[in-house]
Amino acid sequence: MKRQQIVRYIQSMRSSGISARSVARALAALRGFFRFLVAERHLKHDPTENLDNPKLWSTLPKSMHPSEVDDLLAAPDCSKPDGLRDAAMLELLYATGLRVSELIKVKLEDVVLDAGFLRTFGKGSKERIVPFGDSARAAITAYMERSRPDFNTHNSVYLFLTNRGRPMTRQTFWMKIVKYARKAGIRSHISPHVLRHSFATHLLENGADLRSVQLMLGHSDISTTQIYTHVSRARLQKMYDQYHPRA
Repeated sequence: MKRQQIVRYIQSMRSSGISARSVARALAALRGFFRFLVAERHLKHDPTENLDNPKLWSTLPKSMHPSEVDDLLAAPDCSKPDGLRDAAMLELLYATGLRVSELIKVKLEDVVLDAGFLRTFGKGSKERIVPFGDSARAAITAYMERSRPDFNTHNSVYLFLTNRGRPMTRQTFWMKIVKYARKAGIRSHISPHVLRHSFATHLLENGADLRSVQLMLGHSDISTTQIYTHVSRARLQKMYDQYHPRA
């Protein structure tokens, strides 16, 4: 098989609607097969050598409209201890763009309320400092003063605890977001990662520079952060097409 044939095969999969991730897996299988053939001396050259993977960011990440975020953050019942906790988690997630795995591992010692920032450890255990605003500070303060003592039956070092006094889990928090999205009347699929996407998109749409957003998200490569500039441009194009009289 020649290299051009493999390229056409990949292009045909993409044009038929197969996701970039699935195409990448198919290409990985082909690479393994051809490397075996070369190792066994059935072929002299590997036709997949130096062949680029399809871009996994071929589809734009979903982000919420600011009004949807407002509705979601207002959904927890703050008259109840678990509602105060959930409100604080949602506020902090949107305020910082943390990954959900980072959010549930935030410790009391990591949060500096007066200065409005926290310390987190991302992929590869890389430490970063992320700021948060007054809304998140107020929600965290209310939770720590009026709710967390009821949950802290095991003297935990973690900020967010379940009703049993254990650290919040990814699965439990994911289900809570789905519940609150439904309560807020949001029909589209909402997950913790959608809030992370929304954090980055809304910052850039309001004038934040790409490098600052990269640092807050904990991306090691700025090319990963650049996808959010595409989201902003796509939204601008949609608004233009919708409202300009000669679009």
